[in-house]
Amino acid sequence: MKNILIICGIAITVYIVYKIYRLQTLDNGLPELMKKGAVILDVRTEKEYKTGHIEGSINISLGTIRERYIELDPEKTYITVCSHGLRSVKAENILKERGFKHIYNGGAWSDLQKTINP
Repeated sequence: MKNILIICGIAITVYIVYKIYRLQTLDNGLPELMKKGAVILDVRTEKEYKTGHIEGSINISLGTIRERYIELDPEKTYITVCSHGLRSVKAENILKERGFKHIYNGGAWSDLQKTINP
């Protein structure tokens, strides 16, 4: 019985953390930024990108972002996305370290797509 309570507690905690994460990313004005011309930067691998992506997004994998960031315009606004939101946070931080000022984490690409195309 004690193990079941521990598992339930962990599950509830994970759910709450996920909901907070969603509020901080998807409800942070990202659709509005897109209307103003923000570019979706998908940092998944090329293979993952080919399985599905947001129309109009560009694909530079996290593994190559340190070299390929020079392909991006530091004056533009970018919203980083990946499969679950972890790589997009890393990419956001890398780009900010490189002097990009208008970078936002969009989390999972599929969640952002549902937000912009309900």
